[in-house]
Amino acid sequence: MKSRPGATPTRLMLIAGFGGLLLLTALTGLDAVRILHSIETRSDSIRKDFVERNRLLNQIRSDLYLSGTWVRDYVLEPDAALAQSHLAKLSAARGEIASRLKTYGRLLSPSESVPFQNLEGELSEYWRLLEPVMKWDMERRKAAGYAFLRDEVYPRRTAMIATTDSLSAANEHELNSRIFQVTELFSGFRVRVAATLLVALGLGLLLAIVTTRKTLAYERGAAAHLGEMEQARSELKELSNRLLQVQESERRAISRELHDEVGQSLSALLVALSNMTADMNGSARTAVAGHLTGLRTLAESSLRSVRDMALLLRPSMLDDLGLVPALQWQGREVARRTGLAVTVDASGVPEQLPDEYRTSIYRVVQEALHNSERHAAATTVRVTLRVHAGALVLSVQDDGKGFDTEGVRGMGMLGMQERVTNLRGIFNVESDAGRGTLVMVRLPLPV
Repeated sequence: MKSRPGATPTRLMLIAGFGGLLLLTALTGLDAVRILHSIETRSDSIRKDFVERNRLLNQIRSDLYLSGTWVRDYVLEPDAALAQSHLAKLSAARGEIASRLKTYGRLLSPSESVPFQNLEGELSEYWRLLEPVMKWDMERRKAAGYAFLRDEVYPRRTAMIATTDSLSAANEHELNSRIFQVTELFSGFRVRVAATLLVALGLGLLLAIVTTRKTLAYERGAAAHLGEMEQARSELKELSNRLLQVQESERRAISRELHDEVGQSLSALLVALSNMTADMNGSARTAVAGHLTGLRTLAESSLRSVRDMALLLRPSMLDDLGLVPALQWQGREVARRTGLAVTVDASGVPEQLPDEYRTSIYRVVQEALHNSERHAAATTVRVTLRVHAGALVLSVQDDGKGFDTEGVRGMGMLGMQERVTNLRGIFNVESDAGRGTLVMVRLPLPV
């Protein structure tokens, strides 16, 4: 089957367009997932870094505050053992502060480097200042301890805590800066998504326009083809109906020609042979009697054949007496010729039926009886014709061997269906193996 001109380029264009749109959508989705994952990762990293640095600063503040407390307790403690205990706690606090400063240094941002260096310098000076004090004896601590705490330890501790506050402010500034970067990244992502969406919408709109135009063109073409097919079907149906009418007209003409011309000629020949036999004298009659008898028998046989052919072509009683007598005669003739037990039940059928109805019913019964005789190996056939609910209902039931109604569909069956369909009727055949065949016809009566 050849494709319509222009169909292949259009198909390729649609495939390329929709494929490109799907590819663009897929790439946009992958890019969006990647960027969103990056934003999520960066946001999570910013949050974790801020929380960790803030935690370390709080611990450093706490350790610095405690260091001053341990120095105070060490300097003012009169008990030497307890003083050493406070000194051990101060050393532990110093170690914790150093460890946390080292950890904080790994998380350090550029904006925190100056406050961090200041804090390291102040801590180094703070520990350097405390080293001689840790070696004081009890008398020295008692004499100079309070002044040392007031003039050195507390001011320096306050300064270092203020430095940690600067670090905290720098930490918050770094947080805001990185959040701003994430916001800019998200804004760029929105622009990219919007641009991609506009491109996709434009491509989709273009594809929709092209597809709609092509679909409408195909729809118009399909409607035109459907109209042509309907017109061709109507014309074919009309032609079939006219052919059936012409066929019946020709059959009627040939039947009457056989009956009126050939039949009458053969009848006249029989009368002439009878008169010839009667006019002969005794000796002549004896001489040609055998020949005349043979000619008479041949003429009688020819006359019967001609009449049978005329009746099979178009029984005159169908036109002269009506449908029911013709069906009854047909049943008797089939029974006489084949030995089938044919029953015709046609009560209540109106006498004034259109010629096409009478012809259609008669031909369906004729073909059904022929099939029962030739193919079904039936012994009995029942023909029923009734008027029911404004329709003429015909059924022909035999007790033959049946057949496959789906697989077998001969010309005779198609001819019956054609006749019924031309009159807007319903034709149906039911048959099962070993259960006979039922031919059903329903013709709506003319109003």
